[in-house]
Amino acid sequence: GREMQKHFGQPPQCILTMPLLEGLDGVNKMSKSLGNYIGITENPDEIFGKLMSISDDLMWRYLELLSFEPLSVLRQWKTEVAGGRNPRDIKVALAQEIVARFHDREAAERTLAEFEARFKQGALPEHMPAVTLQAGDGGLPIPQLLKQAQLTSSTSEALRLIDQGGVRVNGERVSDKALTLHRGVTAVVQVGRRKFARVTLA
Repeated sequence: GREMQKHFGQPPQCILTMPLLEGLDGVNKMSKSLGNYIGITENPDEIFGKLMSISDDLMWRYLELLSFEPLSVLRQWKTEVAGGRNPRDIKVALAQEIVARFHDREAAERTLAEFEARFKQGALPEHMPAVTLQAGDGGLPIPQLLKQAQLTSSTSEALRLIDQGGVRVNGERVSDKALTLHRGVTAVVQVGRRKFARVTLA
């Protein structure tokens, strides 16, 4: 970046270009203004949940740019996933590594245990519908999101289910009926025990 160039000068043919990391939506670069980012100061549960919400394809990009695992391990994981291993296992490894880096190993183990408990030891489906919804400048309130993602038949049903504690976003129970998700965010949304969708707001 500019600060690096100011510090080291700009000798010809010696400036390295760092690849940009896509945000949680897998489309735009990671940006706080777009809301599609993971903050290193966020709590372990937020970091873990956000990393678990990324798509199976985007997972490899995150591993290549963020993980300290050697390339030989990443190649082995790709081979195993191609052979039938659940990509979720690899996402768990990435999420634990990142949480441990910015918090500690104990936090990584705790967040994994809590995540597994939320999803009933593997109830998170291996494949879930991917839905892209349009969010205005003010974002998309959760009742409308649930209806548009066809997770509920109406906003009134969505409100009732939120009151009953039956709606989760990235594993966290939603209690605020005014919760609004903003453009650039991707989240795993769950209604009841069996309805899931990976929702991206564009």
